Amino acid sequence: MSKSDFPPAYEDALHGPRPRHGNYPQPPPAYGPYPAQSSAQYPGQAGYPLGYPPSGMPYSIPLGMPTSNPAVEDDEYPYSTAWESISIRHAFIRKVYLILAAQLIVTVSIVAVFTFVEEVRAFVIRNPAVYWTSFAVYLVTYCILVCCEGPRRRFPWNFVLLAIFTLAMSYMTGTISSYYDTKAVLLTIGITAIVCIIVTVFCFQTKVDFTSCGGLFSILAIVVLVTGIITAIVLSFKYVPWLHMLYAAIGAVIYTLFLAYNTQLLIGNRKLSISPEEYVFGALSLYVDIVQIFIFLLQLVGASTD
Repeated sequence: MSKSDFPPAYEDALHGPRPRHGNYPQPPPAYGPYPAQSSAQYPGQAGYPLGYPPSGMPYSIPLGMPTSNPAVEDDEYPYSTAWESISIRHAFIRKVYLILAAQLIVTVSIVAVFTFVEEVRAFVIRNPAVYWTSFAVYLVTYCILVCCEGPRRRFPWNFVLLAIFTLAMSYMTGTISSYYDTKAVLLTIGITAIVCIIVTVFCFQTKVDFTSCGGLFSILAIVVLVTGIITAIVLSFKYVPWLHMLYAAIGAVIYTLFLAYNTQLLIGNRKLSISPEEYVFGALSLYVDIVQIFIFLLQLVGASTD
């Protein structure tokens, strides 16, 4: 096997091949700058537990915001950008899932405290102002991580912002869980874990490319937004159980599809992929998807176990 049969080095893939001596013509650049792409991200809203929430608590809790996805199309370039190196791909995936595991451990721990400790449960119900404070912190850090490439890629600020975001979203998730029965919360955690494992294994094994369906996911994001607004308006006047259940079911299905989409962005052998430097964005996207799936499933399971 000649030297030319090997894939280009990582530096060559990023900055183009080095100039050669002699009268050889210069090859074309490996690729141009990343085009601006938008992933079909999604504003989602989590409903409230059975019946009406206490005074001061929201009827619908928005836990998802539109995101700008730093993905590129590999078909446009002679080399597959940084993904030519399998070792870089594997290291990137490991880093994303290690960060995601740490986020989920923190969230599950906080949800467990809010579920099993009656004093904490009573505190979050009596003090909705703390919830709104955590929501403001969540919103600010989320916008910074999604919209600002500098803080998202610069260590240690990216991890500091991600930690603050995780704590804020964990508090909001724990607040929602405190309104449900302990059995429903535990059952929902188990179902969410099974769903996420199945989706992840499927995405790594299937040949179906979810990243090529950007228009479909844009429509799904609009569906979640519109149904959330309609549900919030209707339920603010009168609680309609079937409408609440329908919205929860739609949200759970759509966010499961979003989880598949964002998982395939990490793999790198699909139409769209995330740069290896965007490990914080990758972990953030998967974390939001999983938490949203948990919240929507909790509404379904909580209603059925009541």
